[in-house]
Amino acid sequence: MRDLDAINNPYREDKLVSACSIFGMMNVTGEAFSGEPIFRAMENMHDRGNGLGGGFAVYGIYPDRADCYAFHVMFASQAGRRATEDFLKHDLIIEHSEEIPTRKTEGIANEPCIWRYFAKPKSAMDESALEDHIAAMALRINNEIEESFVFSSGKNMGVFKGVGFPEQIARYFRLEEYEGHIWTAHGRFPTNSQAWWGGAHPFCLFDWSVVHNGEISSYGANRAYLESVGYRCALHTDTEVMAYAIDLLMRRQGLSAEMFANVVAPPLWTEIDRMNDGRRELHIALRAVYGGLLMNGPFAVVIANAKQMIALTDRIRLRPLTAATRGDTLYLSSEEAAIRLVSPDLDEVWTPMGGVPVIGRLGSLPRPEESTLRAQVA
Repeated sequence: MRDLDAINNPYREDKLVSACSIFGMMNVTGEAFSGEPIFRAMENMHDRGNGLGGGFAVYGIYPDRADCYAFHVMFASQAGRRATEDFLKHDLIIEHSEEIPTRKTEGIANEPCIWRYFAKPKSAMDESALEDHIAAMALRINNEIEESFVFSSGKNMGVFKGVGFPEQIARYFRLEEYEGHIWTAHGRFPTNSQAWWGGAHPFCLFDWSVVHNGEISSYGANRAYLESVGYRCALHTDTEVMAYAIDLLMRRQGLSAEMFANVVAPPLWTEIDRMNDGRRELHIALRAVYGGLLMNGPFAVVIANAKQMIALTDRIRLRPLTAATRGDTLYLSSEEAAIRLVSPDLDEVWTPMGGVPVIGRLGSLPRPEESTLRAQVA
């Protein structure tokens, strides 16, 4: 059978100019909605990608199995599938499994076999330990089982991605049949990494996901830091370090989104020097402890879990990002035009400051002033 690395790049490009499109939409009341507006918004940004990757993360997608961990897994061989199922069954009870429904779609080729497994632990564990265990299982499958790749493993959420334009991926996975209260999306224009099904965005570990436009030039230092605390990078893209930094800082260590931003996109030293004593000491301490997770290079990301959606750019804002609200809905996008297409009459629309996060939480919309003045971020 074909290896997953061979299921890539039908156009055989080597290095391309960076673009990428990112989009996020969240109803802060938790009400689920169709992804149709997201599909239209991504199609409007079609020319920011080149067909070498597209994908979506959806939260609130499996209400009938909300107490199960939903493993979405790609296989390049039946041997990989059997080995993965044996591994999952060792620690988990698989309540249901099925091939993820797809349809033949023009422009989608060389697709792997894609399954989902709804599972519960065999033995009782406290929530934090169980989350660590599920995340570790996904990492072990991706690093130790050949021809198998877990691309999401959280509760009541799922990632759908592959090699193609986003609108093709949406049609291929029949995403018009799903509803969720948070959707994030990505159209890929790869630069330094190959295009393959597992390398498309979103990247996900447990129930945290990230879509990324840009390039993390500090990848080597970031990877070394993350591997020193137990992560293993094997997915052939710089975005992987952002996904693992999110898992380490926000899920495992409980840092807020604001504090996460101060680690990966901190103020410049000239700004820190002008702070009052308490804030200056905080930022110096963050640099001392987490210096290896400072991320250089141009980037804009949209991050999500079941309770929040966050956007962040690099410190000097080398990649575009627009935020907007309408009623109970938060929009995040590479282009304002994509938001206006699906919601012409907005309540608020603004450009966030570099390095300052936009944070939408269940029950709470962000305000423009929160992400246009760094001084308001602790």
